[in-house]
Amino acid sequence: MAPDAPEAAPGAGRRVLVDANVLLDVLTDDPDWYGWSAAQLDACATGAELCINPIIYAEVSVGFERIEELDEALSPDAFTRLELPWEAGFLAGKAFLQYRRAKGARSSPLPDFHIGAHAAIEGMALLTRDAKRYRTCYPKLELICP
Repeated sequence: MAPDAPEAAPGAGRRVLVDANVLLDVLTDDPDWYGWSAAQLDACATGAELCINPIIYAEVSVGFERIEELDEALSPDAFTRLELPWEAGFLAGKAFLQYRRAKGARSSPLPDFHIGAHAAIEGMALLTRDAKRYRTCYPKLELICP
């Protein structure tokens, strides 16, 4: 298993990293997942700071023609933009190594490895619909998932 960062202290200052799949559910009005994703975003925004990183930004960008449209959809007023810490890159590499040892087929780390590592390193919860890989690689990571 990849090492985990210490858990965040409960209470004020809670931050939630929002995975691209949740954002895309809302932005594309997904018929199956819009309701769940929108409700979770609203609930998290009430008690926490919603965050994204450049990888999440890139994953969401494929649905937009212009950066201005993307920046409006992922407004800095609604989502705090965080840089990916170097430590998260290291942790993502360790998670990827574990994946390869378990006969994973990819030859380079998937975005989810970096996203999970970022949340783990900074003690954030992760709002996602794709819990399986995160639970495997980062078992102490707080997940908000169906």
